[in-house]
Amino acid sequence: MFSHRLLPSFSFLSSNGRPTAGAPYPLGATWDGRGTNFALFSANATKVELCLFDRDGKRETERIALPERTDDVWHVYLAHVSPGQLYGYRVHGPYEPNAGHRFNPHKLLIDPYSKQLGGHFAWSDAHFAYRAGAKQQDLAFDRRDNARTMYKSVVADFAHPANDRRPQHRWEDTIMYEAHVKGLTQQRSDIPQAARGTYRGLSEPGTIAHLRKLGVTAIELLPIHAFLDDKHLLDKGLRNYWGYNTLSFFAPEARYEPGNEINAFRTTVARLHDAGIEVILDVVYNHTCEGNHLGPTLCYRGIDNASYYWLMPDEPRYYDDFTGTGNSLKLAHPRVLQMVMDSLRHWVEAYHVDGFRFDLASTLARGPAFDRNAPFLTAIRQDPVLANVKLIAEPWDIGMGGYQVGGFPNGWSEWNDVYRSTLRRFWKGEGNLIGDLARAMTASPVQFHHDGRGPRASVNHVTVHDGFTLTDLVSYETKHNEANGEDNRDGSDDNNSINCGVEGPTDDEGILAFRRQLRRNQLACLMLAQGVPLMLAGDEVNNSQSGNNNTYCQDNETGWIDWSALGTEDDLTDFVGGLTQLRRRFPQIAQNRWLEGRREDGSYGVKWLTPAGQEMSEEDWNFPDSRFVSYVVAAMEQGGAPLFVIINGAETDLEITFPEWPGAPHWRNVLDTAMGEPQTILGDTGSPWTVRARSVLAFAGEP
Repeated sequence: MFSHRLLPSFSFLSSNGRPTAGAPYPLGATWDGRGTNFALFSANATKVELCLFDRDGKRETERIALPERTDDVWHVYLAHVSPGQLYGYRVHGPYEPNAGHRFNPHKLLIDPYSKQLGGHFAWSDAHFAYRAGAKQQDLAFDRRDNARTMYKSVVADFAHPANDRRPQHRWEDTIMYEAHVKGLTQQRSDIPQAARGTYRGLSEPGTIAHLRKLGVTAIELLPIHAFLDDKHLLDKGLRNYWGYNTLSFFAPEARYEPGNEINAFRTTVARLHDAGIEVILDVVYNHTCEGNHLGPTLCYRGIDNASYYWLMPDEPRYYDDFTGTGNSLKLAHPRVLQMVMDSLRHWVEAYHVDGFRFDLASTLARGPAFDRNAPFLTAIRQDPVLANVKLIAEPWDIGMGGYQVGGFPNGWSEWNDVYRSTLRRFWKGEGNLIGDLARAMTASPVQFHHDGRGPRASVNHVTVHDGFTLTDLVSYETKHNEANGEDNRDGSDDNNSINCGVEGPTDDEGILAFRRQLRRNQLACLMLAQGVPLMLAGDEVNNSQSGNNNTYCQDNETGWIDWSALGTEDDLTDFVGGLTQLRRRFPQIAQNRWLEGRREDGSYGVKWLTPAGQEMSEEDWNFPDSRFVSYVVAAMEQGGAPLFVIINGAETDLEITFPEWPGAPHWRNVLDTAMGEPQTILGDTGSPWTVRARSVLAFAGEP
């Protein structure tokens, strides 16, 4: 066992007198206009020291033992500390990994409530609480000081932004666009060089014009919480590009606007709001960058390892890892839950973000098994600050019982991988899927139609950051992740992709046309489906990652969006814009209630049809090799037009018959993916029409 007595304690007193006790709330560093209150939670520490640093973060100028402890919160008030002050903590206590404790006051730690990070970080063995390379591994205590190359917390002055009103789009009007801050604009020529790859780049006129042309209502950003580049990636000349490696849950990542990250991001959110575009953050509260028992000690591990992390019940030296990252944050602990809730409120109140997508959200509701009434889900449901923001779960982790699609409570939406898998398999050419396709196009009621949940519970997507881009989905049958340095072992092998005859790039015009057709089909289905559509940035402009389906470490041309196809035949921006207009023109596509089949009065909310225009029978649904689905969705209000949707996944053209529908004897073409742009064609009830192979069509009913 090692204790704080191994490291001498010292305190420099300010010219303004001795530190005073301060208050245990709020946690973090809070400037009140006269001085700063510091408060840090640690249930198992024996002593906590606050360390102040000079402007460069290289020299420690004061070390002050926090004089008071209230309900496991250590606190002090310093009248001479103002915004801009760099600081960190040294936390004393037992170093007993076998008992779950890893205190080491030789290691400077950032404040979990850091609103901004300063100083400089460089990897070294000094960041580990144990002697790297020792035979005892993490049982060998290390006495080296890491302060010189460690980040420091910064006392921040937060005034909430004024004159910024959130767009507050209804769920049924929401169309989301997933993007990376840097990757979205790094290669856009219509954005000033200095703004490319930055927070500002997101709100440059060229970016906003493109988003508005697409018709998206919300941009969902990959993680911008301050994160760390993994040492093993830096050793390979790579970086943690995606950002799923959080160090601080309150501080914006500085690499996207060094020295001005707070104001730059606040301004960007306000400008996007002015353009009617919401900002949703991808947040990673399921784990931290400290890794497993052999990882560094940078914050949570050194402050109170046993409180912050799930540990193995019988072997607390090791972490109960539900996430595959080495550790799992323990939101079942009330103080850890408080930190996450405070973080969410901070981003809503200080930055005005509109919602959150929770990475590996099943971990957040563990205790340790998944629980729909877990403290986190209960707390977030009743929180008044979070009541009007969008909450989206990635409803799985790798732990036992972690796959929970459809398992989250009312009020949540979820990434629907059932939709993704079904649409990929269908357009790949698989048969026996028409029932699955019909359910996918109607918001997967098997998964989500329960407990008062509506279709908006289903966030439909075919491609996201994790996996192939849409272009690669129709250009590669296997992943090509060699550039990641893991011998192509990383990334999913279950892609349900098709290369259309050639693996990767080709000059064959027939193959290229076929790929464009499949891209249009996927995008058309995405926008025609009930639920909330989510598209991946760059899919509209033929962006490829050269078959890499795990670009988490590719902060380069592979991971950045290639905009060179803009204005070419591979550019589907206008096509997507037409689809989003179609979605708004026919509100029955995006209802807030579930579609009904035959109603009591004999009418239909949705009617499933054979190619002959007749209602589907049980025998039709069970036809073994069918690749054809068609249906009519009724108008939502008097005078509205019904919509006739045709999805032909067959390799041959098919003849269909226009169906009979009350008040709509004629049908006008509003979408045809085989043509790109629909022709103005009227079809009469009972008349035939030829549907091209592997295409999606839609007709509006007319009187």
